Amino acid sequence: MAITYKLACPLAQQNGFGARMATCAVFFAVGTGLILHVRKALLRELRQIREVAGAAQSVLLRPLPPRIDGLNVAAAQLSADRGASVGGDLYEVIATEHGVRVVMGDVRGHGIGAIGTVAAVLGSFREAVHDEPELGSVLRRLERALARHLRERARAEHPSSGLDPDSPVAEEFVTLLLLEIRRDGEVYALNCGHPWPYLLRSHVEPAGVRGHVVRLAFGEPLPPLGPFPLPAELPVVRCGQLLPGEGLFLHTDGVEDARDAQGRFFPLPAALTDAVHVQPVSPQSVLNSVFSQVLSHTGGMPADDIALLVLRNDRRRVSAQQPHPVAHQVT
Repeated sequence: MAITYKLACPLAQQNGFGARMATCAVFFAVGTGLILHVRKALLRELRQIREVAGAAQSVLLRPLPPRIDGLNVAAAQLSADRGASVGGDLYEVIATEHGVRVVMGDVRGHGIGAIGTVAAVLGSFREAVHDEPELGSVLRRLERALARHLRERARAEHPSSGLDPDSPVAEEFVTLLLLEIRRDGEVYALNCGHPWPYLLRSHVEPAGVRGHVVRLAFGEPLPPLGPFPLPAELPVVRCGQLLPGEGLFLHTDGVEDARDAQGRFFPLPAALTDAVHVQPVSPQSVLNSVFSQVLSHTGGMPADDIALLVLRNDRRRVSAQQPHPVAHQVT
């Protein structure tokens, strides 16, 4: 349009001030229209990308039902990449004939590059928890699925060699926490380099004291999946009994590693204590409280992906209760 105006319009051939102003106005209008058109196209593309990311999230980190086999459940994930709906954190809760089985994991890195690894691990977990009676066998299935995924990815990234690399994507690893919560409330765990969960109690002695948070810690965890093979023996840890009304708080290290403008780490135990002081305590209220405090602490821009999962035992109290194991209080 601008070129046609310049070549065909008699006014554009004149050198007077008015003619020059008219020419400038035409070029300005055309330029503005072009910019608006490009902006509209970019916004449409961004909207489509977010729709695709939302669809991917619904498949990978599908929304959990509020109740699973007598457990009240709430979970959420926040990607560190702006505009991304999924990242490198993963979680799932599935009721099986062996008990409710839970996975919380963290893939090295975040954003789009970690989605393939998340899909491989979650897909294997969703099948293995129903097939394998032992928690250790579930973990070995996840290890094989991850190794297969990394080999295929390395082969795709280096197709010219035609051979399987000796150490495919050696820097890739996944930290995992596997839990099994049985009908009587007994909790068993396998930990591969992941943060241990927190036990949440709404009421503790003495009377009138509300809210108590204890970090469960049971020795050194196994190494993360990926860099090293699992040992021949996988010692499943007995974590004690989750009594009715008590909860478990699972998280990825992006929560505790979150820093404010002064470089101070996020005080997760204090945030959990504040959350359980508010009665009645529910997984969703704990989730909302911790998330809002993390975003406030980081100024709304966390440096790493964050995933939170809260479970509360809403089953009836069992007749025979065993005491809790000794846990380490975090200060």
